[in-house]
Amino acid sequence: MLISLRIQNYALIRQLEIYPSARMNIITGETGAGKSIMIGAVGLLLGNRADTKVLYDKDQKCIIEGVFNISEYNLEAFFVSNDLDYNTETIIRREITPSGKSRAFINDTPVLLDVMRGLGSHLMDIHSQSDSLLLGSEDYQLSVVDAFAQNQALFEAYRTDFKNYKTLKSKLVKMEAEAEVIKKEADYNHFLYEELREANLQAEEQESSEEELATLEHAGEITSKLMESIEMLQNGEFSVLENLSAAQKLLGSLKNYSHILTEFNERLQSSLLELKDLTNEIEKESQKIDNDPDRIEELQNRLSLIYRLEQKHQVSSISQLLAKKDGLEEKVNKNLSLDEEINALKKQVDESFAVLTKSGEKLSDARVKHFNKISEKIEDMLKNLGIPEAKLLIEHDHVPPNSSGMDEVRLKFSANKGIKPMDLKSVASGGEFSRLMFCVKYIIASKKALPTLILDEIDTGISGEIAIKMALMMQQMSEQHQVIAITHLPQIASSGDYHYFVFKDNTADKSVSLIKELSGEERITEIAKMIGGDHPTDAAFENAKELLSKAYIN
Repeated sequence: MLISLRIQNYALIRQLEIYPSARMNIITGETGAGKSIMIGAVGLLLGNRADTKVLYDKDQKCIIEGVFNISEYNLEAFFVSNDLDYNTETIIRREITPSGKSRAFINDTPVLLDVMRGLGSHLMDIHSQSDSLLLGSEDYQLSVVDAFAQNQALFEAYRTDFKNYKTLKSKLVKMEAEAEVIKKEADYNHFLYEELREANLQAEEQESSEEELATLEHAGEITSKLMESIEMLQNGEFSVLENLSAAQKLLGSLKNYSHILTEFNERLQSSLLELKDLTNEIEKESQKIDNDPDRIEELQNRLSLIYRLEQKHQVSSISQLLAKKDGLEEKVNKNLSLDEEINALKKQVDESFAVLTKSGEKLSDARVKHFNKISEKIEDMLKNLGIPEAKLLIEHDHVPPNSSGMDEVRLKFSANKGIKPMDLKSVASGGEFSRLMFCVKYIIASKKALPTLILDEIDTGISGEIAIKMALMMQQMSEQHQVIAITHLPQIASSGDYHYFVFKDNTADKSVSLIKELSGEERITEIAKMIGGDHPTDAAFENAKELLSKAYIN
């Protein structure tokens, strides 16, 4: 239930705070004073969208904050699934900044509006005057049937099966579309794959082939310079090896005189050995290099193939070509197994549809079984509320499975004897619609665990004894749920545990809506004004006292 509500800088409200009763709360006030503005503010807590037009002071942010006791509503799983801290006293806050940015919080954790809507749907049910249009919606009518029949478990099971079916069906459609593309490209992909497979590419061959080709194409130059290097190292007049050998002998004769001279000798000897080894390797390499036209042509052809394949596949290395080959092989193999996969998935879709149909039929049977009970219950309540000839029928058609089930329902209503029940929007007057909607809210409240019901002028078009009966029914609702009723009827205003009065203060430069809790003489005076106008008579005061003292509930 709602423990407290704080509204700051919203529409005509600069600052407002209330702490409603756990049972029956009444809100009254002058037309335009701001009663329905409060409903708009509460709607923000339920995730409704807003913009900067709602700001009372355009330079300050708007804050709507509700504190709820949720200890009895089994919402722990919701908090876990949305990674939120669970507290039995939960704070929901909405902020709109002057720049138009909206932020939502649950227990001071920022959340998306969808999460706020999800939690709000468990905490509050708001009836506004636009709900009369909602009552004409077939989806809403179906939700009324499910609420009365307490089909939540069946509906959740159906919805799980429907989601599973839609997932598999979507997967099948995607796979069939993919198969269409793959089959169109199958021959070409197979050709590309075979071309790469026959090329028998090796990971490092491009680099080694390019290096070998460069060597062969410059064989003469390379051989000439290698031989010249050998000549300089060991055969010439100034042979490097002979000079080093002579220097090493000179140092060797001095090695016994100091450790430094010994080290010089050893280093020169090591260099001499290394240089002799290098000379031998250069000589061997010079003997291997040969101007081989056939090998050059072979390498050129091989590299030409590699370059052509790289250009064709828009890559720059053999490793990328090999990756392309693997991808093509996968597509070729997938095409071969695709029909088998599609047939297997079709079987899963058919099986899931059979499961869905079965759960849909169970849900449908549970709905149909309660049609007469719903009609009788609402007809009895409407008779009690002054429509003695009320007749309500529920028409039903089976439809293919959709997100709501396999049923289409239409509520048909007649308020007068001898008049055939027709669609709600065609036959019900304002007062009749209000009473019908109230009866719907009444039976839903008796079946669903909704902590707080807000009724915004649901008493439109009624008066007198009927208003007293509606007040009694509201009090009965408040035994199970917190009720907040915005009303213009004294009979209902006098039935609440708490009575809040909304009024407009025009003393400053800008009008502002204020609210205060009425008690004692203030409440008697307000109800007397509701009976007799701004200047109520003594009779109006007496009538107000009588209404307040009358016990509607035994």
